Amino acid sequence: MVGAVLIVVLVLAVGGCACVVWAERGGPAWSRAVSRATLGAGELVRWAARDRRRRQRSIGGDSSGDSDC
Repeated sequence: MVGAVLIVVLVLAVGGCACVVWAERGGPAWSRAVSRATLGAGELVRWAARDRRRRQRSIGGDSSGDSDC
């Protein structure tokens, strides 16, 4: 079950990246919408990771960010 979810997430990510490239080359309106959604999701992921690192440092966590490994 977990493997199926990961495969779906991977397919969505690859499809989103393809839409970003296609929209950049002048694709249809729906590809531009998917492109904006994909880029927005990427910004949210980067923001969440940055926020998590900032909170770990403020509570005295490992500053390298590799404490989960």
